[in-house]
Amino acid sequence: MMGVVSAVLAVALLTDVLMSIHPPRFIRDCLDGVRFPREWWWVLVTVKVVAIAGLAVGFWIPAVGFAASAGVVAYFACAAVAHVRARFLGPTFWVNCLGMCVLSGASLLASAWRLLA
Repeated sequence: MMGVVSAVLAVALLTDVLMSIHPPRFIRDCLDGVRFPREWWWVLVTVKVVAIAGLAVGFWIPAVGFAASAGVVAYFACAAVAHVRARFLGPTFWVNCLGMCVLSGASLLASAWRLLA
């Protein structure tokens, strides 16, 4: 069961990566809304790909999965701060950003539980 949460997070991140290669309007509007420079958008894709790899390795090496989940929590916490600072608090913030914060937090808790078990 614990691996299911990390797998769901990895699939969500992979979906995000695939959409971010040629971002649809709602992703462009979100990144523009928090004033994230377009020339740095590639960094977000790279970070998510590394996170997916870490989550996958975590199925065999639990500490790596824990570290990857912690990194994803930090990523979306920073995204939430960017939304608040930019006062870009529409549905994208409440559904996407905070939803991913909750999912990544659940993955972190599941990973910690697996390490301690």
